[in-house]
Amino acid sequence: MLNGATTNGEASTGSPQRYLSTRGDDYDLSFEEVVLKGLASDGGLYIPEQIPSATEWQSWKDLSFSDLALEVLSLYISPTEIPREDLKGIIDRSYSTFRAPETAPLKHMHDNLYLLELFHGPTFAFKDVALQFLGNLFEYFLTRKNEGKTGRDRHHLSVVGATSGDTGSAAIYGLRGKKDVSVFILHPKGRVSPIQEAQMTTVLDKNVHNLAVTGTFDDCQDIVKALFADPDINSTLNLGAVNSINWARILAQIVYYFHSYFSLVKASSTFKLGDKVRFVVPTGNFGDILAGYFAHRMGLPVEKFVVATNENDILDRFWKTGKYEKKPVHGAQAEGGLAQDGVQADPEGVKETLSPAMDILVSSNFERLLWYLAYEFAASAKMDDEWNKKQAGQEVASWLKQLKTSGGFGPVYKDVHEAAKRDFESERVSDSQTVETIKQYFNKISYVLDPHTAVGIAAAARSKQRDEQTPHISLSTAHPAKFAGAVEMALKDESGFDFEKQVLPEEFVGLEKKEKRIAEVENDWKAVRELVKKQVEEELKAEEA
Repeated sequence: MLNGATTNGEASTGSPQRYLSTRGDDYDLSFEEVVLKGLASDGGLYIPEQIPSATEWQSWKDLSFSDLALEVLSLYISPTEIPREDLKGIIDRSYSTFRAPETAPLKHMHDNLYLLELFHGPTFAFKDVALQFLGNLFEYFLTRKNEGKTGRDRHHLSVVGATSGDTGSAAIYGLRGKKDVSVFILHPKGRVSPIQEAQMTTVLDKNVHNLAVTGTFDDCQDIVKALFADPDINSTLNLGAVNSINWARILAQIVYYFHSYFSLVKASSTFKLGDKVRFVVPTGNFGDILAGYFAHRMGLPVEKFVVATNENDILDRFWKTGKYEKKPVHGAQAEGGLAQDGVQADPEGVKETLSPAMDILVSSNFERLLWYLAYEFAASAKMDDEWNKKQAGQEVASWLKQLKTSGGFGPVYKDVHEAAKRDFESERVSDSQTVETIKQYFNKISYVLDPHTAVGIAAAARSKQRDEQTPHISLSTAHPAKFAGAVEMALKDESGFDFEKQVLPEEFVGLEKKEKRIAEVENDWKAVRELVKKQVEEELKAEEA
């Protein structure tokens, strides 16, 4: 395992926790700086200089979700940055919006399989857990920065995000109407579900802007990264990130790994504190499962994390081969060839599936795991820690440069690949297997899975064949009503199924008929840049009027 862990959120010198970039050029930043900046100036992602060791984690067993969040987050956020009482207030406001008293309830499915329901927030998706917190965090920092300031002297944050569906609405609901914030959410036109689009575009607050991009989610994500790297827009606007490139997103998600573990202890007569568990996570951008990795590094006993991908399987191929390549290689050398399961390979490498939030070619947060793997490899040379960190940053920068110029990199060093396989396994789940899983659980226990959750459950079934004894917690990332098309297609012929009675929440009734505000844009980051600058200027003038 890696070294350098401390017992609290402060480095061994007693100074507050600091943050660095995965690519090595940005370092020694505060929590506030990395939250407001989002993406590092060198193009990398921020990570803590030390992963704290939660030596007292077992004493958290009976805490509420909010109180548990306070303990976890306090290890990463120094009280000199956010006093503990202020942090508690931010957390309490964030989770008061959830429908379930437990915030994230754990449901026993059958045998030793459990489902962590993460869709009880305001937009019915797991992203709410982090984005309700991030929205309140932005508000806290801006209120503090702008105390006593007026007009153009006020710090105005222009939040830019890309979404494959759920991040957009969760970010909008977390930031709508907040002072000194403009929100720009890019989604791939025609590639999000109707409910997801309606959730975003029917929010008419003046600070919310939805942009439908003619392209894929990866195109949207590339535009966002190009904006953060552009000197022109950064010279006039303060850009902020809501995608899981923002460290605060990962930090907030660590909490539900501990919470679900404690829920399992309470639910099972045989599972005790200290026993190991397997987590199965439907994975697109790798942020959700990465949060579990941090929980494990902090001390949570985990046997394995199972990376569950759909047919866009770049991560599954990495764990199988050690290569990280954009294009599918399932025997289809030519573009347009048939990939595994007989599906047509998209010439761009991205296939539209029944689980669109996972239709991602490049998983941004994987870069953070790569840094820790490279750091561990560098540490084997037994040099000083600063050298190890520098080497890790250089290695990651080299890999990501190869990805950008050649479409992939690897195979990585054998020791790096073996370290990745120590904590993770992977499974690829096809659309047909997703449909079968939705049918199976409806008929078996009358439970309706959304397609992303079904990917995780299908992967869990395979994991259980390898390890029957260890309890499995599979993460449920969205309410099935958000993907009505896939659910109805899977269950329309099943006896007793009634979508409106069994699935549809009253909050969704009539949503698609409400007034919408949306702008269509070409897949051109410079055009998006000019639109963002224009809209922010109009908002600032309106505030001055």
